[in-house]
Amino acid sequence: MPLATNHSGDRAKTVTLTKFTPSINLTKPGDRHGVMRVDLNWSAEVRRGLFRRPVAIALGLGCLYELADGAKGVVEVDRLGSLEAEPFIRLDEATPGGESLRIDLERPELFRRILLFAKGDADAPNWAAADGVVTLHPTTGPAVEVRLDEPVPSARSCAIALLQNPGQGITVHREVHYVDGAHRELDRAYQWGMDWD
Repeated sequence: MPLATNHSGDRAKTVTLTKFTPSINLTKPGDRHGVMRVDLNWSAEVRRGLFRRPVAIALGLGCLYELADGAKGVVEVDRLGSLEAEPFIRLDEATPGGESLRIDLERPELFRRILLFAKGDADAPNWAAADGVVTLHPTTGPAVEVRLDEPVPSARSCAIALLQNPGQGITVHREVHYVDGAHRELDRAYQWGMDWD
């Protein structure tokens, strides 16, 4: 599996993760990078039907996390998280067509894995029309982009990217895995092992 290397340098550069180059190193052992912003952007409305009326599209950004001490949880619209205490991840206020969260990578050894996901408000969203893209903005090196392509019409959620710390720094791997359902189904697909009852 090809692994791109994230070098410091031109901040205007963006690395796009694809099926053929699905992973990149975000940090190396001992690196400290401060707060990384993660943006989810999509087309907030599309025009369809006989009179081309606008139809709103609403997505939500969130993540499942597992810390090095074994703590697990979810950050999303009703569980905003915190940057000052566990889980060191916080969801910001949404805007039409966009949501952001921040991850404090000042101590990357605190994290084991983070699964970034998007989900629709209720029914399965129109993923193709939404044309979603997630961009990670590390404090050094290029931005990292993952496009929500290959949509599955019936899916309610999409696992976007998996950040892991296997002990050699943090890597990000493109997932773009659509699931019929929300937390439980994402948990089951990635063997997170949380209790949703």
